[in-house]
Amino acid sequence: MNKPTNKIILNLDGDEKVNVKGVIAPFEYDSADFHVDWDELANLRAAEPEKQYPVSVFQSFLPSESVSVGECWQIQEEDALTLLRQLSPRPQLKLHINSGDPRRAMWACLRAYNDEFAEILFRIHAQFVMNHGWLTPSQFAGHLVIDRFQEEIVSFKMHVPQTTLNFDIGWTNEDKRTAAAIGYCPKVELCAGIQPQNAEFVASITQEEAEGILALQFYEFEKINWVSLEEALEMAPALQKPIHAISIDGPLADESC
Repeated sequence: MNKPTNKIILNLDGDEKVNVKGVIAPFEYDSADFHVDWDELANLRAAEPEKQYPVSVFQSFLPSESVSVGECWQIQEEDALTLLRQLSPRPQLKLHINSGDPRRAMWACLRAYNDEFAEILFRIHAQFVMNHGWLTPSQFAGHLVIDRFQEEIVSFKMHVPQTTLNFDIGWTNEDKRTAAAIGYCPKVELCAGIQPQNAEFVASITQEEAEGILALQFYEFEKINWVSLEEALEMAPALQKPIHAISIDGPLADESC
């Protein structure tokens, strides 16, 4: 890690279009076999496999002021939804399982920069409204690399991480009964360009550090120093403190269940 110091200004310019490819692969699994019985889910694919966007759409992923490595800012709502519509026509930021402020659903962080490139990591929480239900991905993670001199996009990717279970699914069937399941889709992504390889940055944090900083914007419990039960059993007598144990059957730090 190179210790972050100076603040930099990030900007995009030009009239060129950015060609973005969108992919939704077939669902491989869900706990209630909705992907077998629900045609809308079984046949789900990207609404537009390829689309061009003005550079201005991606300006909303950049900070409005100068920033240093590790600093976060909120992404503007409408342009992010514009991109998500390439995957599914009715994305929304207010999740059915979370009544929180949808404006807090999108954050970005400067991970690294040098004289030529700047790399931004981001995290978005959104869901797709279907005709007979909803799909809530665990998260949309991604990066944006810009050419600082040319003020152009070098690489962009927004995707649902390939964790063991990465979707919460709700289906209202023909009997008007709504049921939920958790499932896995191997690829949901938007991408453009090619990410530079082996770039040497003058200031940077690791991807894991940036992802941790972003997670803190969504979940207060990420501030807790979690330890295993075995460690807690050793620490409690020495610290003279009670143990607060939590047992869960799914991911904690995303929206897949």
